[in-house]
Amino acid sequence: MKKKIVLIGNGMTGFKFCEKFAEAGMSADHELMVFGEENHPAYDRVHLTSFYTGTSSDELLLAPSNWHSDNHIVLKTGDRIAEIRRDVKQVVSEHGHVYDYDILVLATGSSAFVPPIPGVDKKGVFVYRTLEDILAIKKYIPQATKAVVIGGGLLGLEAAKAVMDDGLKTSIIEFAPRLMPRQLDEQGASMLKQKLEAFDLEVLLSRSTEEILGNGSITGMQFTDGSMIDADLLVISAGIKPRDELARTSGLEVHPRGGIVVNSKMETADESIFAIGECVVVHGMVWGLVAPCYEMAEVLIANLISGNREFLGFDLSSKLKLIGTDVASFGHALSEPHHGQTIVYENKSSGIYKRLNISPDGKYLLGGILVGDAEEYNLLKQIVNNKIKLPENPEDLILGSRGGGGTGISVSDLPDEAVICSCENISKGSILSVIEKDGKESVPLIKKCTKAGTGCGGCVPMLDDLLTCSMKSRGKEVRKVICEHFSYTRQELFDLIKVEEIKTYPELLKKHGTGYGCEVCKPVTASLLASIWNEVVAKHDTIQDTNDRFLANIQQRGLYSVVPRMPAGEVTPEKLIAIGEVARKYDLYTKVTGGQRIDLFGARVDQLPDIWEELIDAGFESGHAYGKALRTVKSCVGSTWCRFGMDDSVSFAVEIEERYKGIRAPHKIKGGVSGCVRECAEARSKDFGVIATDKGWNLFVCGNGGANPRHADLLASDLDKETVIKYIDRFIMFYIKTAEPLTRTAKWLGSMEGGLGHLRDVVVNDSLGIGEKLEADLQKLVETYKCEWKEVVNNPELRKKYRHFVNSEEKDSNIKFVSLREQKMPAK
Repeated sequence: MKKKIVLIGNGMTGFKFCEKFAEAGMSADHELMVFGEENHPAYDRVHLTSFYTGTSSDELLLAPSNWHSDNHIVLKTGDRIAEIRRDVKQVVSEHGHVYDYDILVLATGSSAFVPPIPGVDKKGVFVYRTLEDILAIKKYIPQATKAVVIGGGLLGLEAAKAVMDDGLKTSIIEFAPRLMPRQLDEQGASMLKQKLEAFDLEVLLSRSTEEILGNGSITGMQFTDGSMIDADLLVISAGIKPRDELARTSGLEVHPRGGIVVNSKMETADESIFAIGECVVVHGMVWGLVAPCYEMAEVLIANLISGNREFLGFDLSSKLKLIGTDVASFGHALSEPHHGQTIVYENKSSGIYKRLNISPDGKYLLGGILVGDAEEYNLLKQIVNNKIKLPENPEDLILGSRGGGGTGISVSDLPDEAVICSCENISKGSILSVIEKDGKESVPLIKKCTKAGTGCGGCVPMLDDLLTCSMKSRGKEVRKVICEHFSYTRQELFDLIKVEEIKTYPELLKKHGTGYGCEVCKPVTASLLASIWNEVVAKHDTIQDTNDRFLANIQQRGLYSVVPRMPAGEVTPEKLIAIGEVARKYDLYTKVTGGQRIDLFGARVDQLPDIWEELIDAGFESGHAYGKALRTVKSCVGSTWCRFGMDDSVSFAVEIEERYKGIRAPHKIKGGVSGCVRECAEARSKDFGVIATDKGWNLFVCGNGGANPRHADLLASDLDKETVIKYIDRFIMFYIKTAEPLTRTAKWLGSMEGGLGHLRDVVVNDSLGIGEKLEADLQKLVETYKCEWKEVVNNPELRKKYRHFVNSEEKDSNIKFVSLREQKMPAK
């Protein structure tokens, strides 16, 4: 006779138990019945914020609706268990139904911790924990203007971003003296605060709420220090508390601070009852991340099959993206200086902070913190977890090698037992096995086969690195497909679109893709269609990022900036006057950019076509400041005015910018032309740069500024203008055809087999015999150029899309300004 297992809890941990139950074939001698109090099947709570921003509840489901029945599991949703009768091994639902069990598993999870603040029951006060919570907040948003979020942790910052994106002025209240106090030190938290405040998010630290004000509905908050803040919507995200009510009322041991007490085998004091997930206390703590909860489910399944496995603790390293800012902590992130050595890199202008904690003998990495740039996170975490000895210069791990020899540590150095995906507990050896033995030679196939990368997604870059290393070691070509919806690389999609003359995303998806697409493949396709056919991106607005969708850069408070093209920074007095008149008429903040143009800030979305129309009438075009396209070609004054100038850099820069304007690419492109080696145009920090000599022009390529600046490399020297143009044509078109999505030319060159030598062979020596084809393709883009602003201005249907509300012509009344240095600024 089959044993009856009753599982109370249908969250992510409960579903993981079901999944492991099915994988182990336990249905042969066990019956499993699952109870969930929510009406939804199990869903991905880690990505709850994506539901707020438009992802459907069905897309968050962890399995199809028929999954449980297909695996011989009975699922009862919307049916809360109200009582456990331990003496007769029964559970009773809130509807009075009684169910027998031989084995009872509690996976009741946790609920949002709500501090006992007077007024917490007022209208407009919410928690941020379930789909129902999100729906309630969304419903209340239209009657609110000012939001406050209690809690400066991960979920609090996600909640703040969500309501802020809905147009509400938002403040974060944190009881501790710094944000994310469990993950970040004072310097890291300060850098994060600086980054958040740049997004117009107010951060108030060391604040304790005394009372929530308002008569029935929230109107503000009173703090214990006597200060107050206005608010008509409050989201509480101050932590979690274990759901231990059933255990408590049934007489099971509960920790004084909450949580069902279990041992390392997930056993309670009752030999028939087990508990897993956020509802338990094991090793003296509640483990509030998905990865350790998944591990508990695996441990319990193993033990139910006569195993002897233990939960021995878990790595709580994490990498997050909070309001556009990378934040990561790993190992002993907050290790005190007297426990070893620390290496700290801080760049306040770029908003980057990195800290490494090193053992006293300098041989091992203990942990660290990354804010603003967390690209090295996966490798650093592996170095800690696998006790890999540090290189001679450990600072190279966060700064990059200054000698060109690399940091000395890569994914290939990790042992096979290294856990790459902590959410699913998948090792390097397991991943290599499916690549090399099962032939799963793409990241989507690896994810599908092993489930690595399907949890938080933080390990996906390392999956890609492992795939690349494995393929190269076996002499195979590395194919980096776009996403799970297209089993093609970007280069292959480029060729398919061109050869088959595909003009729309739905057509491409129908012919060569699966599913409905995602936020990865849609913008990539939009870029490819623009790069190949040079149609204005406004025709593909539903698959574009916000900036491309509205042909302007979105700024704070939902406002936009407008940057007209000024080739080489040259502008006539009449055009300067026209810009001034437009700025005065629409009350726009004006600033000269680093690319020798004038940026006009503060335009509402409904004003954009009118502003563009006036600028077009004055002779301007779109500057593509919003696009993955040519931005600017910077220039010095050259021989026209400068006594050191070797040639007319301004005229050449104008010619180059006019030629390549509007050309779409995998990432933005910047150029520069300097009239002599004094380099006033900073041409060697650009994707392509031209410098005059006494013998002609030197052409440099693949430089960039930013967080990781790189000087461009000399591609060819002493060229005439015609040859410079020919080589730039080939260079840009080769980049468009072969680079990965969102890859700058510097990174493209860095990952290119053969490096600069190969690039020189292709562009200068035409080693592949495609030089003329690259030139011809580029020439077609030049000949089909259209100003995107002008296309919108002259198309009534496109102009209709430029309004704040889809069902109304009203303006956004929440936009406020203050005056600073005789110009307007967004009100804080």
